[in-house]
Amino acid sequence: MSIQIYNTLTKRKEEFKPIEPGKVRMYVCGPTVYNLIHIGNARPMIVFDTVRRYMEHKGLEVNYVSNFTDVDDKIIKKANEEGVESIVISKRYIAECKKDMAAMNVKPATTHPQATQEIDGMLEMVQTLIDKGHAYVAEDGTVYYRTRSFKEYGKLSHKNLDDLQGGNRSLLVSGEDQKEDPLDFVLWKPKKEGEPYWDSPWCQGRPGWHIECSVMSKRYLGDEIDIHAGGEDLIFPHHENEIAQSEAANGKTFARYWMHNAFLNIDNKKMSKSAGNFFTVRDISEKYDLQVLRFFMLSAHYRSPLNFSAELMEAAKNGLDRIVTCVENLKYLEGKAQASVLTDAEQALLQEAKGFVDKFDEAMDDDFNTADAISVIFELVKFANSNANEQSSKAFLQGLKEEVLLLSDICGLVVEKQEEALDDEIQKLVEERTAAKKAKNFARADEIRDELLAKGIVLKDTREGVKIERI
Repeated sequence: MSIQIYNTLTKRKEEFKPIEPGKVRMYVCGPTVYNLIHIGNARPMIVFDTVRRYMEHKGLEVNYVSNFTDVDDKIIKKANEEGVESIVISKRYIAECKKDMAAMNVKPATTHPQATQEIDGMLEMVQTLIDKGHAYVAEDGTVYYRTRSFKEYGKLSHKNLDDLQGGNRSLLVSGEDQKEDPLDFVLWKPKKEGEPYWDSPWCQGRPGWHIECSVMSKRYLGDEIDIHAGGEDLIFPHHENEIAQSEAANGKTFARYWMHNAFLNIDNKKMSKSAGNFFTVRDISEKYDLQVLRFFMLSAHYRSPLNFSAELMEAAKNGLDRIVTCVENLKYLEGKAQASVLTDAEQALLQEAKGFVDKFDEAMDDDFNTADAISVIFELVKFANSNANEQSSKAFLQGLKEEVLLLSDICGLVVEKQEEALDDEIQKLVEERTAAKKAKNFARADEIRDELLAKGIVLKDTREGVKIERI
């Protein structure tokens, strides 16, 4: 079965056919970096990272571009409050965002462009739109896009321009008296006191929000791309405006497939600071490993609304623990295995285990149904737990473990505990304690044990030797 993607543009599932065989050009709208990212930001990061991982699993080469919006009213406001330049704020929170992404096991994009580094391209595209009659310059130097000049405006959001003019003010901004039409939107705006600005043919100022993604997508992926993705809140007006800008400027279809994840609610309510139910990813990390958050995000289909609650996070933790425990058990049995060669019965069982990969792929091929895909991982875990024992061969146990790790990795789930190298000081203390016990100097051995405990190291004496755990 080929990959089927629900295309927001056509409102139906379509077979995915990349522009260039074997290669995928994918653009995902990233965060505005004025604060720590919240769990609403985390959903598209995790979802589309998983889409990318699955496509790579299928042998596709993915050029994955995700931007940082580093010039924006919120960034400027925070910079003014702290008495620093906007770049100080954006640099700080880009770094913090990357920390959270790494903790969620979100792979770095092929390119992470920043708006402030792409100004020349924005000036060029705005001038092209002016030259083609799709944009105009107001008296104060503001450049507006002529929305009605793009005949297909509304094709993504399925909104009618006349209905928009009748009451929807999502496109309206200050300076209405300068506009030819109330629905026109800003491409470039004049500087204000205390704001960063750049020189342009029209005025000293900065870009509107929508133009940055059109320009960065064009530079790093080309005039036409395979997939454009983001949260469903971006469909209108942001993605609609991107289409209008890009297709008017480039004369080509902007993106073939549009993917949008649904909203994340908190205890069945919309997340907001005023409601007191606003959580950053960093907040969650104080209670849970962020792999639990990733598992939780993938437990529902990306187009389904997802409700966040303490109960559901606990369920996600328990679910992830089942997979981790399975892998740990297989590793333990592998270490004790006497036989190394597969038996005929084990060979047949491994072949059966590979069937779970096919079933997993079938779920993911159907518009990246991670909920069903994770159910398949649980089936594989149950299969492994039922068939692995102390009489199993090393090759059989390794084979089962590799299948569980493969499917988990496609979902970006880290389910194998990493052995951390001990630093020299701790290693010497462990060795000294072993020597002290051998010399029957139990008082010194206990002192070292307590010293290590203070450093977060627990020593457990077993028949197999000393086991070291970090707490």
